[in-house]
Amino acid sequence: MQNILDAISSDSATSEDFASLTLPESYRAAFVKKDEVDMFEGLATREKDPRRSLHVDEVPLPELGPGEAFVAVMASAINYNTVWTSIFEPVSTFGFLERYGRGSELTKRHDLPYHVVGSDLSGVVLKVGAGVTRWKPGDRVVAHCLSVELEGPDGHNDTMLDTEQRIWGFETNFGGLADVAMVKANQLMPKPEHLTWEEAASPGLVNCTAYRQLVSTNGGNMKQGDNVLIWGASGGLGGFATQYALNGGATPVCVVSNEEKATIARSMGAELIINRSEEGYQFWNDEGTEQDPREWKRFGARIRELTGGEDIDIVFEHPGRETFGASVFVTRKGGTITTCASTTGYMHEYDNRYLWMNLKRIISSHFANYRESWEANRLIAKGKIHPTLSRTYTLDEVGQASLDVHQNTHQGKVGVLCLAPEEGLGVLDHEMRARHESAINRFRGV
Repeated sequence: MQNILDAISSDSATSEDFASLTLPESYRAAFVKKDEVDMFEGLATREKDPRRSLHVDEVPLPELGPGEAFVAVMASAINYNTVWTSIFEPVSTFGFLERYGRGSELTKRHDLPYHVVGSDLSGVVLKVGAGVTRWKPGDRVVAHCLSVELEGPDGHNDTMLDTEQRIWGFETNFGGLADVAMVKANQLMPKPEHLTWEEAASPGLVNCTAYRQLVSTNGGNMKQGDNVLIWGASGGLGGFATQYALNGGATPVCVVSNEEKATIARSMGAELIINRSEEGYQFWNDEGTEQDPREWKRFGARIRELTGGEDIDIVFEHPGRETFGASVFVTRKGGTITTCASTTGYMHEYDNRYLWMNLKRIISSHFANYRESWEANRLIAKGKIHPTLSRTYTLDEVGQASLDVHQNTHQGKVGVLCLAPEEGLGVLDHEMRARHESAINRFRGV
């Protein structure tokens, strides 16, 4: 890989230079193994350790197909889908790869006894397949994680509705936690050049997800003046939702778990903060079998106290089971609960009287279509929205990085250096970076 790194670090390497590089027969990657899917059987979810299941080793370079690209991955990041893959919950991702592999000779490449994970990257295009005209070797890029086929009609108004829609690196193979990744060329977007490799890699999945869920007409369709309840407001998803609310003229009501996270939310410009640990909300009984509507009401009263008597227009919901009943309750009449992820459990329970009789809406939201992803990346590139990177590991430490996210000991996003030999590389627009330095580093050192 040294010849590739030399070309990337060169100030004079041309597209032709990159196109003439000899690609390796194998590359370093983080992956789980099909013959280990039962390794955590009998353990509670929290006891399952990604450091045991995530392996870093050489894997063969796949064959490049039409409309695809090889990217030299300088940096990637950890998302909850990598955690889910690594602990084989709620299902093993090898089922996704098997189903995808039955589609054609090209998709069959993904059905392997190992699964290279990761749904974020920043890096440099090494080679493009037949039919790719927008991108060329040497282009500096980031990738969104939407993989679609678009051979049927369903996805042509909204690519997220394509019957063959998948999340790259989770429901497909050859993901971004590696020295080389294989993507569809329409996943590529220009790298924001005021950011380092690790900073540019970190927004991808969560930034696009937050944009669709809160801003897009496919999600919350947020407008100026809306009160937006944001759970986990300083986390990977919530940190972007808070920025979008502030940037779009809405008022975020930020729910956080400790004062350290409250400080981060305030540093973004949020003023209405609920520290759920300090205020002791307990929406479920100790057995987790029954919810307490009195706690919903106490929570709603606190929100009205902060907003001057107003209720919530949009709830940015991603914890799921733990919070969903409260989210439905506190939303105003005619308001919207947008939901994704369900990191505390998928089986949501709420009192339908508060939804049905008050004409509230629940909108499901899953990642983002190509246009939404492009718009979200454009806002990063223009310095309107900033990365939430807090800490960076090396690829060899990917298990520990995933454990941090699994146990929620992280802030914002956790980055992973792949080919990049150290942090701080990859910036071309130093003037723009200087204007936004404090915002870029907001999550660092916390």
